Amino acid sequence: MEDPVRIGLIGCGTISPAYLNAAKTFPILDFVACADINSDASSACSQKFGIPAMSVDQLLANQEVETVLNLTIPAAHAEVNSSAIDAGKHVYCEKPFALDVAEGALVVEEARKKGLRVGCAPDTFLGGGHQTVRKLIDDGAIGNPVAATAFMMSHGVETWHPSPEFYYKRGGGPVFDMGPYYITALVNSLGSVSRVTAFTGKAFDERTITSQPRAGKTIQVEVSTHATGALEFENGALLTICMSFDVWSHIHPNIEIHGTDASMLVPDPNGFGGKVLVSAERGQWNEETLTHGYTQNMRSIGLADMCKGLRTCRLHRASGELAFHVLEVMAAFDKSCTEKSHVEIESRVKRPAALSLGLAHGELD
Repeated sequence: MEDPVRIGLIGCGTISPAYLNAAKTFPILDFVACADINSDASSACSQKFGIPAMSVDQLLANQEVETVLNLTIPAAHAEVNSSAIDAGKHVYCEKPFALDVAEGALVVEEARKKGLRVGCAPDTFLGGGHQTVRKLIDDGAIGNPVAATAFMMSHGVETWHPSPEFYYKRGGGPVFDMGPYYITALVNSLGSVSRVTAFTGKAFDERTITSQPRAGKTIQVEVSTHATGALEFENGALLTICMSFDVWSHIHPNIEIHGTDASMLVPDPNGFGGKVLVSAERGQWNEETLTHGYTQNMRSIGLADMCKGLRTCRLHRASGELAFHVLEVMAAFDKSCTEKSHVEIESRVKRPAALSLGLAHGELD
């Protein structure tokens, strides 16, 4: 077994328990510090998970910390990533990778110059559902992929999230919030995106929070909350996509991928398991047996995979390069609408290596 990688957590908010609970699955991870600009949050995290709490500056200066897990709000992702890199530490962050392409490019370049690793959520594409999709496509189960559809439509997050304001600020909205799951899953299955065409808008200028503890507070909406468009993949496949916080209800599937020989129904990319259905005949759908494990909530598997790669000197799968490509695609939605044109995607990324079959729970290859 490799020596565990010592992790320092920055950002002890809503998502951190999911990471810390799932991290117990992977022996490669050893959390040695936690920090938050809200000391109450870091203290609570310390008490619950037994991780020493300290200030952000103390964590970054701590020589014991090898890798920073950045779970701050989107507006702070790039800044914290850069601070970790400046401190000589590898960094893995929550999605989105940055608020704009320039920010993301700077982080990737800073890490490259220092020989440090950068990783980024989502890592749901490493779950059993999407690894099964990947294997079926690679094995030719649907023939050559030619088309796909993707739908993520809801009426926002202010009815359930305890601090929903940032979802309607720069770096929020359905594309930057949920787009990483969908686009990453599709890039894992189909490869790089080459061109984007889209329309974006918003139905409401303000939202009223109904969740606790901020019920009754009004949020000014500063971002697009509905986007519809088309993505062209480098392999020629064409995707129809709609992402919205303005829709009360719908019955569209999350993702479908259509090939020359069959069609495939793909699980929710915001999860690790789910059903995979294939139809080689009109109207006849057959459920496929999942080929891979990690079907429960495994947030932190991407971090563990990066740390495994760090110890074994292999590339990691939820990489900064993948996250940057997805960021460039997401940024192209508003750009396409504003400029009334197709947007050519400049970056390219290799599909992450598929996970091997037969891995034991907690094992990564």
